[in-house]
Amino acid sequence: MPLPSKIITGLSLSLFTTSWAQAGEFEFSGSIGLEARTFFDEAQFDKQLDVFQGSTILEPELRWESDDRAHQIVVKPFARLDSEDDERTHVDLREGYWRYTDDTWEVLAGAAKVFWGVTESRHLVDIINQSDTVEDTDEEDKLGQPMVRATAFTDWGDLSFFIMPYFRERTFPGAEGRLRTPLPVAADDARYESDQERFYPDVAFRYSHYFGDWDVGVSLFHGTSREPIFDGVNAAGEFIPFYQIITQLGTDIQYTTGSWLWKFEGIVREGQGDTFGAVAAGFEYTFFQIGGSDKDLGLLMEYLGDGRDDTAPVTIFDNDIFVGTRLAFNDTQDTSILFGAITDLENGSTGLRLEAERRIGDSFKLELESQIFAETDEDDPTQAFEQDSFATVRFSYFY
Repeated sequence: MPLPSKIITGLSLSLFTTSWAQAGEFEFSGSIGLEARTFFDEAQFDKQLDVFQGSTILEPELRWESDDRAHQIVVKPFARLDSEDDERTHVDLREGYWRYTDDTWEVLAGAAKVFWGVTESRHLVDIINQSDTVEDTDEEDKLGQPMVRATAFTDWGDLSFFIMPYFRERTFPGAEGRLRTPLPVAADDARYESDQERFYPDVAFRYSHYFGDWDVGVSLFHGTSREPIFDGVNAAGEFIPFYQIITQLGTDIQYTTGSWLWKFEGIVREGQGDTFGAVAAGFEYTFFQIGGSDKDLGLLMEYLGDGRDDTAPVTIFDNDIFVGTRLAFNDTQDTSILFGAITDLENGSTGLRLEAERRIGDSFKLELESQIFAETDEDDPTQAFEQDSFATVRFSYFY
């Protein structure tokens, strides 16, 4: 287990032991999952796995809460054992923290996950946690981030301050893995702009509030970028990640009116080449109880723009449009289907995404995910995934 995970686990166990003698309630739960991923084409690069990839996922969770609900301890590790890619076999402490809450303040210390954002296709302002890209390329899976967070609840909004003393490096598939860059990434050879490397302290601030039908968030982050650039190739023929120091100002806004949700995320970032801005903006319109049934159908559309230059980390969302649909069955099994497509408005590169899930009884869940790289221009970053279209089936037991 890496050093930061040992430190965080030790802190969490210490807090847990201290609290054992106090009054409170313990809850132990979690899930065990089996996953099968099938690729539709043969591998594009040397050493990559062929078409099938299986894995087992363990995600236990321990919670303790004091009788007055002021103190809470959460320990939530994550483990995956993969059949093909050694880098995808990994363990992480997704959450392991103590939290104190009263009517006006909240203080959290430990490893936690924090989500910011409102758009569907890209979460521009979501910068606290590092992406766990061996899980998937959609950047929805995140590593636990060591932090101390203090939040003030006021009548005019919530104010959160973050100090993050340790940086989590991005995970990457190994040489055997699919959905990787043309050359594997030597994650262990990472370089940093700061001499303090992983121990350069990140700081962040966020203000959020609602004004009638408007939900508004403003954030400021300074620290090590979660997105690395690739700084050459090592002797083994692997890309070397390089993490720069950045400052990012972000805002996320959602306006609700009737069946409409209007969404906007925007950032301005400096520290990676020229200062640049990026936006994700669009809407979701919902048809409720379609055809007299219990089902709701949502239509989504978003524009994605990014003004970074060639010295910044590569992005596929520089001038794209996203369209999608979300079907919620509103049944006792929580059945839902999401389908979307992102198209580059300049070169026509197009990716399709399908996500569906359904509970089976009280303890089981079936999920389906599929990513199709329908069109990949030779100059588009998705060219590296041209032959990596896949479908994943995941069957989980919850206890």
